[in-house]
Amino acid sequence: MVLELYQVPLSPPCRQVRMVGKILNLPIETKMVDVLKGEHLKPEFVKINPFHCIPTLVDDGFALWESRAIMTYLVNKYAPESSLYPKDVKARATVDRWLYWDNGSLYAGIFSYFRPILFQKVKPDPANLTPIMDKFKLLDESLAKTKFLCGNTITLADLSCLATITTAKAVDLDISAYKNVDRWLKELESNYASWWKELVIDYDKDFRSLLRDCLA
Repeated sequence: MVLELYQVPLSPPCRQVRMVGKILNLPIETKMVDVLKGEHLKPEFVKINPFHCIPTLVDDGFALWESRAIMTYLVNKYAPESSLYPKDVKARATVDRWLYWDNGSLYAGIFSYFRPILFQKVKPDPANLTPIMDKFKLLDESLAKTKFLCGNTITLADLSCLATITTAKAVDLDISAYKNVDRWLKELESNYASWWKELVIDYDKDFRSLLRDCLA
């Protein structure tokens, strides 16, 4: 069994899926799709995913897109007893809430901030920082009450927000004032040291380099 993941290495949503793959020790074969060159619009990819977005997972002919849907699918199919996505209805709903919040609020705001750099080669508007920092404040306040986002156990919610927040740091957003977020990041690093360099530290360096190249 080999899972095919069509992805862009520097995409936060793609990293979320790869994190789950690392934790569950799944045989994921990554396939590069260069969005900036329009490879996601080629007929062979559109045949797999008519919505032509990444990441896209293909599991024995079954194609699935949207990163958070992929994350929950992988746990449901390959590690149904994992605490990453608990079976208890209320606990799972809490994880889902954070996944949706990350996608629709936190990541959406950060992506809107750095999108001009990637696609228009211009510096982002500093005015767009205020609503992003408001969301970080809410996140920090939540993490003052719990060790991880959903309590004392790491879940998919933590991995989703982790990919988003390390992207924020890579685009030089100053979040040093949020001490609970910083503590939470250190907790995650201590739990996932085996892949932290590959999916966080190296990503940070490479993403910064990409943005510098775009503005050069």
